[in-house]
Amino acid sequence: MRILITGGAGFIGSHLAEACIRDGHNVCILDDLSSGSLENVAHLVGNPRFRGVIGNIQDAELVGKQMDECDIVYHLAAAIGMKLILAQPLQTIETNVRGTEIVLAQAALRNKRLLFASTSEVYGLNEHKPSLETDNVVIGAPSKARWTYAGSKVLDEFLAFAYYREKGLPVTIVRLFNTVGTRQTGRYGMVVPTFIKQALSGEPLTVHGDGQQTRCFADVDEIAAAMIALINNPGAIGEAYNLGTNEETTILNLAKRVIKKTNSKSEIVFVSHDVAYEIGFDEIQRRIPDIRKVAAVTGFSPKTTLDEILGKVIGEFTSRLVPA
Repeated sequence: MRILITGGAGFIGSHLAEACIRDGHNVCILDDLSSGSLENVAHLVGNPRFRGVIGNIQDAELVGKQMDECDIVYHLAAAIGMKLILAQPLQTIETNVRGTEIVLAQAALRNKRLLFASTSEVYGLNEHKPSLETDNVVIGAPSKARWTYAGSKVLDEFLAFAYYREKGLPVTIVRLFNTVGTRQTGRYGMVVPTFIKQALSGEPLTVHGDGQQTRCFADVDEIAAAMIALINNPGAIGEAYNLGTNEETTILNLAKRVIKKTNSKSEIVFVSHDVAYEIGFDEIQRRIPDIRKVAAVTGFSPKTTLDEILGKVIGEFTSRLVPA
């Protein structure tokens, strides 16, 4: 099977490409390298099943050309990371909304099977936990740039469902909850690689707020496997699914675990959200997915613990520090 992955040079996209090639498929990635990196797919270069194209998803002709040569599409390309979103809200909207509409339109013209990567951010300030796919969207004030990403992804989902209903596009939506693993960087504020880099460098670990906010960190390879299972399941067409794990931890506890596992002497410092991001920043105090829906159709059941994930990422970071 021929597979197109937009954002394929990104953290999650590169793991997905690797998994698809391992399954015997031919993979083409399309990435503008704005947040992805050729380093993430360097180990795939030279493989006859791999092809890389540098380009932007807002180029409809380019997107259409790549789709002509594929059977299914994973649409992962997006503006990501809270720091980037706050700094470039306009670019976030253009990439996530205009770019996604182009991808959906080109896929619909060719009736391509498509999986769209959305986010847990679409649940916004809804206090019902664990989050259910049927929960209402509760987005904060439009005047706050913090909600640019969530708002753009909500609109993306509306577009995807509209293309499904009106154009018959065979699309599935996945809402990702804090996916972590090797190749992820702290460049745009991702907490796990940021903490590990700080700990290995002997720098203070910067915990935002009081650190009591909770998150569930899922292994990237398990998430990639779930995406593959969903796109291969005709019963998943026209549906949205949470993808994540139920192992919940506070950010403060995460910092302590990183310090312990790296044998670091780093201290923990607390930085207010107003200073870290913007004045009046709306923090999500608890984020945990209900994954019964995806489990029912794919058997998805995360097995990799947070400690195991941290071990893999710490090993990767440590290997970079050791001279060759």
